Amino acid sequence: MNRALFRLSLACLAMFVLLLLNVNYVQAFQANSLAGEPGNSRVFDQQFQYQRGSIIAVGDGSGHEVTIAGSRPVKGTNTYHRYYPSGPAYAPVTGYDSIFGKTGIEGAEQKYLAGTASSLTVHNLIGLLTGKPKQGATVNLTISAKAQQAAYQALLNEQQQGHDAAAVAIDPRTGAILALASVPTFDPNKYTTLDGAKLDKIDKQYRLDPAQPLLNRAINATFPPGSSFKLVTSSAAFSTGKVAGPNATVNAPQPFTLPNGHQLNNDNGQICGNGHPQVIEAFWLSCNTAFGQIGINLGGATLRDYASRFGMNSSNLTIPMPVSPSVVPLNTDRSLSAYTAIGQLDDQLTPLQEAMDAAAIYLVQSVQAPDLSTIQSASPSVLSQAVSQQVANEVAQMMIQVTQNPAGTAYQTAGPPTLGNSVVIAGKTGTAENGVNNVGLNDAVFTCFAPAASPTIAVGVIVKGGGFGADAAAPIAVQIIKAYLGLH
Repeated sequence: MNRALFRLSLACLAMFVLLLLNVNYVQAFQANSLAGEPGNSRVFDQQFQYQRGSIIAVGDGSGHEVTIAGSRPVKGTNTYHRYYPSGPAYAPVTGYDSIFGKTGIEGAEQKYLAGTASSLTVHNLIGLLTGKPKQGATVNLTISAKAQQAAYQALLNEQQQGHDAAAVAIDPRTGAILALASVPTFDPNKYTTLDGAKLDKIDKQYRLDPAQPLLNRAINATFPPGSSFKLVTSSAAFSTGKVAGPNATVNAPQPFTLPNGHQLNNDNGQICGNGHPQVIEAFWLSCNTAFGQIGINLGGATLRDYASRFGMNSSNLTIPMPVSPSVVPLNTDRSLSAYTAIGQLDDQLTPLQEAMDAAAIYLVQSVQAPDLSTIQSASPSVLSQAVSQQVANEVAQMMIQVTQNPAGTAYQTAGPPTLGNSVVIAGKTGTAENGVNNVGLNDAVFTCFAPAASPTIAVGVIVKGGGFGADAAAPIAVQIIKAYLGLH
């Protein structure tokens, strides 16, 4: 009898020890993963009792950080309220944090902002033992407040004229995103209410709005690139040897009769140089006939191959928000290759793609725990090597002529008449036909980098229905560059 009781006592002791170990293991090592479960109602109720981490734009360097999302205590309660100091301007970046869900950086970096990431386990455990309240980590973004505000203000002018538009700026040396703006936009502050019925009404108003303010046009809308795609066509032509270089001549009759008998025309039926221009002249004049001929010589497969090298046709790009793929389909018809080469037909690019160089793209620079220790940091990595340095230099020289040659398409709006000698921008305009029978104004496109000799910023702008790229899109890019470089 005593032996049986002894064995029973040992079994109970063993189970008690195992239970104790399990409770401590769950508390110490599984708390964050369990807290991250979407069905955890306790965590849902408690999330407003903790201070969510801030989102800070640090792209302008030390001493110029700007908080673009934060949490502050609600007077008379034990809860915190999310707020966005410059809500609409940064909405495409921050997204929103609501009781229904989260978007943008708020959603992509949720585990850090909420303090539930596994890398915060030790910090949370120390806080629990020392009685400190739980607090989310701070997410530092590469966004430049100067560039972002300039982009937003410039795009607002287009919105007032009834145009949807978006702009993206990146640092071509690292791929760091400096600005990500889109209009129409929304106010994320409206999503911070804890009243479910009120939030449902607000959300429906936004989602049913035909202007689609919740659509992040900078990364999730695609547009025909128009002549800005001639950057890719030129790169493919020089890289494959189909064209010897910028000084090689190309046949450019007006009109140019395609193999299928249809005719390709230049803007307003203008003659491209003397009909046999150098490629660099055809580039700064943006001649469709010249590049249509180059496109036929290259073929659809080569054009698509080089488009993919520049980051198109990829569904895997995240910043960390998912980016809609820019698409250049394969055309086996020689005549259709002429249209692909000039950025028409089925070519569709995001404004981000317009700004991208052959470098990594990232938005989150670092994540800091509440004690300011860095728990995650980003480092540049090569997304793809699109072309050789020689080809890149040749294309860059052609882009400089677009803004510096008096006959260049962007000379008046992005060249000396506008900027004087303050900075040289290398760019390419695009005026893209859109819709069935090109109903309405063309989409305006501009892609560029500056300073041309040693670039620190690259910009892509698309204005839907804006007309000529040099008239509508280029001035927006100029404003962003001037703000970022501190030019007046």
